[in-house]
Amino acid sequence: MSRMTKPVYATAGYNTISLGSGRKEFHPKKPRPGLEHYIKEAGQGALAQVNDPSNIDEGVIANFMAARFNKQGNLAAVMPMIDPKLEYKPLVRVEGACGSGGLGLTTAAKFLMSGMADSVLTVGVEVQNTVKAIYGADILAGAGHYASQRKEGHAYFFPAKFSDRSCAAQGKFGAERTREGMARWYERAILNARQCPKAQEYHNSIDDLYAAGMSPCNANAFCGHINVYDCSKVSDGASAVIFASEEGLKKLGVDKSDAVELVGYGQVVADISKDPEDQTKLTTTARAVKQAMDMAGVTTSDIGMLEVHDCFTIGGMLALEAAGFCGYGESPDFVASGKTAPDGEIPVNLSGGLIGYGHYTGGTGVRQAADICMQFTGKPDGQKIEPRTPYGLMISMGGNDRTVVSCVFRKVQ
Repeated sequence: MSRMTKPVYATAGYNTISLGSGRKEFHPKKPRPGLEHYIKEAGQGALAQVNDPSNIDEGVIANFMAARFNKQGNLAAVMPMIDPKLEYKPLVRVEGACGSGGLGLTTAAKFLMSGMADSVLTVGVEVQNTVKAIYGADILAGAGHYASQRKEGHAYFFPAKFSDRSCAAQGKFGAERTREGMARWYERAILNARQCPKAQEYHNSIDDLYAAGMSPCNANAFCGHINVYDCSKVSDGASAVIFASEEGLKKLGVDKSDAVELVGYGQVVADISKDPEDQTKLTTTARAVKQAMDMAGVTTSDIGMLEVHDCFTIGGMLALEAAGFCGYGESPDFVASGKTAPDGEIPVNLSGGLIGYGHYTGGTGVRQAADICMQFTGKPDGQKIEPRTPYGLMISMGGNDRTVVSCVFRKVQ
């Protein structure tokens, strides 16, 4: 497919608080909101921005591991709890590890382009603070090939996978230079999160963020080439956005000025049983971004804001290179020079990204789309900027660069 077959718009973005360690109201030994609470809050937050929930034709819910974290499957059947008017409508659940949210977006877009629906409510959710971190790490290892990789893998499976990527990058491009770039990524993520009241790191009060990011790595206690500040935290939360055709916007009573247009997407999946061809490259991400940009007819110079999947600082940096915003091996200097700051060359993760906002795995991709939508319609949860171009790009990645969705959105002018 070279172009979208019909106009598709995103509107009514809504994010819950990302709850977990770092938030003042979080206490691991006290009762917390459950899965249903987050689904309802996000869904109702989106529906409150349209005229009548009965005008929603279909629904998609994106989630990774509710069956393990919450002992709950059949999540599509939870969606009618959002509003009684969703009952008996076509509702479906999608899953692609940490890229589940991205799959929710493309699934909704395809429903619209098929002509079978004019509006689709998309919700992404994960509630992970139900088990101890070490057990959660084992559950999240399902984003890799559990049968062939888990037995010999690290106790903290995915942090170790990206520690390996950090090790490779340090060996190829310089240990100190790479480490400094990762620390600057952490610093920027927290600075952005401090401007967003819903972010998990909103209350972060560390004085010297760069020094924290430069903390020595300890292979005996954690991983050899990343530290805890390089990692996104365990998070509970949900996001929602409504995708609609032109007719759908009319039915929902939404003006185009309150929407952004999806002008291109890439949906790419690699073999989960294979290790990365090169630990210093996100090859699947590169393919997904190229497909999205080619479909949209844009290049990196056309993009005014960027949402990347920084599950780990090194992952965010490698994503910049994969997407072509800087050259191979250049991301440490690109980040350290301030080019990803809100007033920089390409503002990245304005609400903090996965490290700053939080990473409720199945919902992160939907959150990214909601943030782009809210930024371009002038209603962000956090800091507001004026992007230098009317285009925003997002990257939703599942596993170790295995399932990737990239979307390009355009401000409606």
